[in-house]
Amino acid sequence: MASASHRRSLRTRRTLVVSAAAVAAAVGAGVIVMNANAGTTSVDLYHQTLAAKDGWASSGTGTTGGAKADAAHTFTVSTRAQLVKALGSVSDTTPRIIKVKGTIDANTDDAGKKLTCADYASGTGYSLSSYLKAFDPSTYGRSKLPSGTQETARAAAQTKQAKNIVFKVPANTSIVGVPGTKAGITGGMLQIQKVDNVIVRNMTFSDTEDCFPQWDPTDGDDGNWNSEYDAVTLRGATHVWADHNTFSDAGHFDSLNPKYYGREYQVHDGELDITKSSDLVTVERNQFTSHDKTMLIGSSDSEPSGKLRVTLHHNVWKGIVQRAPLTRVGQVHLYNNYYDVTTLNGYALQYSINSRAKAQVVAQNNYWTVPSSIKVSKIFSGDGTGSIAGSGNLVNGTTTDLVAAYNAANSKKIKTTVNWTPTLTAGLESSAKDLPTSLAKTTGAGVLS
Repeated sequence: MASASHRRSLRTRRTLVVSAAAVAAAVGAGVIVMNANAGTTSVDLYHQTLAAKDGWASSGTGTTGGAKADAAHTFTVSTRAQLVKALGSVSDTTPRIIKVKGTIDANTDDAGKKLTCADYASGTGYSLSSYLKAFDPSTYGRSKLPSGTQETARAAAQTKQAKNIVFKVPANTSIVGVPGTKAGITGGMLQIQKVDNVIVRNMTFSDTEDCFPQWDPTDGDDGNWNSEYDAVTLRGATHVWADHNTFSDAGHFDSLNPKYYGREYQVHDGELDITKSSDLVTVERNQFTSHDKTMLIGSSDSEPSGKLRVTLHHNVWKGIVQRAPLTRVGQVHLYNNYYDVTTLNGYALQYSINSRAKAQVVAQNNYWTVPSSIKVSKIFSGDGTGSIAGSGNLVNGTTTDLVAAYNAANSKKIKTTVNWTPTLTAGLESSAKDLPTSLAKTTGAGVLS
């Protein structure tokens, strides 16, 4: 598939990109730009576009975000109310650049006053104690979802919170954290839904918390509490570039969650989910830390084929329980990622990569740090229909056939052939051996300037 060629900066003078890894320039991830004639200066992060051949998001028309924004559609925001105003209507496709300065608390009102779960519940009739009494499995049973007065009240309270913390992103938008300001969003969700051409860079997303999880007694053998919000969610979105962001539960780790009905009261959902036939997505040089259900690619086994084409490269995954990622249906390329599966902040590994629902995954030149207490066979997972091809994957510095390790320990085998060959592979490093060191310095929010 042809790939458009795009400028990464509006600068026309000759530049030299310098980073800790020699490939950084090729993947549009340079940390510093050095002017050949005038010394060191900063990159124009806000107008940068995705480089050619940099993953699936470079395919076709490429991903330029708000690079063509005029002055009237270039905003600097530092509060929730300012962010909402800058985003405007999701139906307005005028290119826009939103510079986020500092940390925005999504759980605030238009005047900046802090809002609590009690504020969202006020007037709905919901209370946790009443909810727990109404749907206690010993009396309500385990065969059907909650319904009735308290479930209606819970849904109403959740709707009130959603109106405050869900930020709907229009097409042709770049959301970029201002360097040196600890830019990010805490407690909120960027919703990129049924729009094209969005860039999210240099942002820290933390503790996106659902005040009102729903009890589902039919989920698994013992039931589960399920929450609603991802830090960033793509639903039917196309041409999205997520670059140099940090995702974490910092502020409220899952170890703080109580248990009700014997199950964890889970207030977090995903960190970056790519679902509902989203397509042409590149996720690079991010840090995913201290989280359970981290990245879902495809929300249903029945999603149609031909979409969910996603590239993940040069990302760091530390303290991740599962879904790094969980893949369904699509063509997914994972290269030069670093996984440290040592338990962190109470988050213990279930698996890293899951291929199911005939997903076609190529995992190439990734590195895993695995403590002796964890079996290598736990790194991959699947349902017996998904595929994972690839080579050059290292475990503690040693080349390891992770599919073979999984298949030897499980009856539902992961297939080893795929129906496609990756070609959009800018910056692909032929060896994973240096990734633990190089990616520590070149990933996540705050390293761009």
